[in-house]
Order: sequence, then C-alpha cells, then structure tokens
Amino acid sequence: MATVKNYLSLIKFSHTIFAMPFDLIGFFIAVFKRTEHEQWNLNKELGWSNDLTNWVDWGDYSFKFVLVIICMVTARSAAMAFNRYLDRHFDAQNPRTAIREIPAGIIGAGSALRFTIINCILFIVATWFINPLCFALSPVALFVILFYSYTKRFTPLCHLVLGLGLSLAPIGAYLAVTGQFAFLPILFSFTVLFWVSGFDIIFALQDEVFDRSQNLFSIPVALGTAKALGVSRILHVLSAVCVVTAGFVGGFGLLYWVGVGVFVAMLFYQHSIVKPDDLSKVNIAFMTANGIASVVFAAFVIADLFFY
Repeated sequence: MATVKNYLSLIKFSHTIFAMPFDLIGFFIAVFKRTEHEQWNLNKELGWSNDLTNWVDWGDYSFKFVLVIICMVTARSAAMAFNRYLDRHFDAQNPRTAIREIPAGIIGAGSALRFTIINCILFIVATWFINPLCFALSPVALFVILFYSYTKRFTPLCHLVLGLGLSLAPIGAYLAVTGQFAFLPILFSFTVLFWVSGFDIIFALQDEVFDRSQNLFSIPVALGTAKALGVSRILHVLSAVCVVTAGFVGGFGLLYWVGVGVFVAMLFYQHSIVKPDDLSKVNIAFMTANGIASVVFAAFVIADLFFY
C-alpha cells in the first residue's frame, strides 16, 4: 500500500519551494497594501497625519492565510499527480524517470488519478471560503495547471505553460486578500512566468534525446542544447527586469533590493554552471540555485514589508 511518503514523492513536494514563496509575497503585499489604504482613509476621516505604521490585525487574515496555503498545496499536488498519471507510459521508457512511483508500481495509475481529483475538489472548496472571485476563477486556474501536462505532446512552448501555471501563485494570493487585480502582483506573476519557464528549459535538456525519440516537444528538441540555453537566458533576463520593475512600482526599501541581488545572482549562477557540452550540474541549477532564489528573495521582500 502506498504511504504518505510515496505520495509526497509522487508530487515532488519539495519542489513547492519554487512557487510557495511567491504565493507568500502576493499574500503579504495584499495585506500590507490593504492595511495601508485603510489606515490612510481612517487618518483622513479623523484628521490625523498620514504617518502610516503598517499596523496589521493578523487575526483578520490568519484563516485566509491558511486557505491560501491549502489552495497552493492542493493545486500543485493535483497538477503534479496528473502529470505523473498522464506521462506514466513515457516515464516507464525513460531511464531517468523509470523509478518514479507509477512506472515502478509503488502507486497505481488509478490511485494517482483519484489523488488528483481529490486535490482539485479541495482546491475549489478552499476558494469558495476565500471569496466569490477566487471561487469563480478556480476552474480557470485548474485548467491551466492541468492542461500543461498535455502540451509536451504538441508544442515546444510547454515550458511557458508551466511557467504560467506557477505564475498564478502571487496574483491568486493577492486576489484572496483584496478581491481585485493590481499591477504590482501581476509584475511578480510575470517574474515567475519567465523564471520558471527559463529553468524548466534547463531541466528539459536532460531528456532532449529521449523526447526526440518519442516525438515529444520542447525547446531543447526544437532548437538544440546551445540555442535552448540562449532562450533560457533571455527568459531569465526578462524575469530580472520584472523583479526590478516591481521594486520601483512597489516603492520597496533596502531589504527588497538585497533580495533582488540574491535572486538575480542565482539566475546568473545557474547559467554559469550549465554548458552545452556539460550538463552534469543541471540538478544543482534546477533545485539548489532556484530554491535559494525563491526562498531568500521572498524572505527579504516580506521583511521589507514589515520594517519599511
């Protein structure tokens, strides 16, 4: 019988480290900006000065915070489990992925599909408790993240679809708090879109030969290793541009820019260790560099919101 540990491995729960920090960024930006706006209105009404202290009544947001985390975890779990279910026949033929839970017989295909459905239901239920807008948009979000699993079968732009799915995290968390769209969280969503797409191309270099043999699509298959790395670099430059622009738009302080420095440095680092003729450090670039980029950046952004 499959254990909880097996299911956590199936969905690569450790990879939550990529999108979760940006989910938190979207949430805390919404909380502080909303509190700032409400306090400004109160000061105006009472004739007080506009010395905004960013005071937050966390009791008002604690339940919503839990719901946002539930949405993040269940949406990602559904997407990963569905991807493993749909790709199980390819995974069984690929030496790199043959050890995954479904081809290895640890988790049955039917069990993985049921796990996907359960997480989709939990996601929708959680959005219902958040607000009407998030509930209305929940099928759209699920469509995007589940549809990604089909894209490698017909387009090399599959990496961008994956990036789009993860980019829903910051804007989704912002909508959960405010119930309305705003330019700043959208900038962070574009940061994630370009960042994830770029490092997914690097990760896909490992399967270029296999994907070509199975008539699967990817940027490495379409362009070759060297040009694929060039596309990845362009996407990461765009990600850096977005995160810098967000800094100016949001009026952040010093801590934010320290976080930007770390984020951009990790982008440069992963491209410095992955070469067209040497893919031995792809996993370091994929997991270590990007894990540091997301976690450290989010920590500095949130700290900046608290102290500036």
